[in-house]
Amino acid sequence: METTTTKAFFDADTFTLTYVVFDPASRDAVVLDPVMDLDTSSWRTSSRSVDEVARFVAERSLKVRWVLDTHAHADHLSGMDLLKQKFGAPTAIGARITQVQDLFRTLYNMSELPADGSQWDELLVDGQQLDAGSFTVEAIATPGHTPACVTYKIGDSIYTGDALFMPDYGTGRCDFPAGSAEDLYRSVHDRLYKLPDATRVFVGHDYQPDGRALAFETTIGASKQGNKQLRADTSMEDFVRFRTERDATLRAPRLILPSLQVNIAAGRLPEPEPNGKRYLKLPLNHLGG
Repeated sequence: METTTTKAFFDADTFTLTYVVFDPASRDAVVLDPVMDLDTSSWRTSSRSVDEVARFVAERSLKVRWVLDTHAHADHLSGMDLLKQKFGAPTAIGARITQVQDLFRTLYNMSELPADGSQWDELLVDGQQLDAGSFTVEAIATPGHTPACVTYKIGDSIYTGDALFMPDYGTGRCDFPAGSAEDLYRSVHDRLYKLPDATRVFVGHDYQPDGRALAFETTIGASKQGNKQLRADTSMEDFVRFRTERDATLRAPRLILPSLQVNIAAGRLPEPEPNGKRYLKLPLNHLGG
């Protein structure tokens, strides 16, 4: 029986959970959804969040076997390339990232960016397993929030990214390009909810509704019974209606434009220009009505 421990790191600026999942005996580990920090007042990036993860890895003498993203995040820059450089660990994401790359390289006029997923070491299809030393990581395709979203299953735990949140918050939004409320319903209701009720669920964000304390772990059983947006007895029609109406009221994530430009390149910042400086492209008059 695989035995792993999960350590969570919370980035309060973007409400993001990063996870280090490791085997205390073998010290094999994977890192999920790391954050590169961005200060939008000075437009300086930093490795503060990644450094916190790296200190934990060093303190426990862990061997990072993989750095994984659940999807191309729209609310924070991915720290996966920073961790790859630090630990020499390969990176992976869902295989449909190529569809997301193709959509957004057009928006950013980044014709030089290959939309073939070559920026990652592995593109994962549904059911594919990664060898992480003493344990395995299974990719479960869970599209809806984006077409490329995957949930990672390790032992009796799943890491759902933006597909499924804590029961008192619900699910991820589906109004990004190529997002689909119908797909998200199938991903959660018809796939994740088929897992045993005792399956532990670690969510990708916690927005702490009503000011409650941070919470990031639930179960499939608790979600099926009490998720405020999508329970086991919720119909697709009701969920799609709710998700569509709610998404229409939501503002774009604060960091969506810088984040997607970096994240479709696996967390790599744009190459320096001849003057030695790096520049982000921010398309004007694109978001909102």
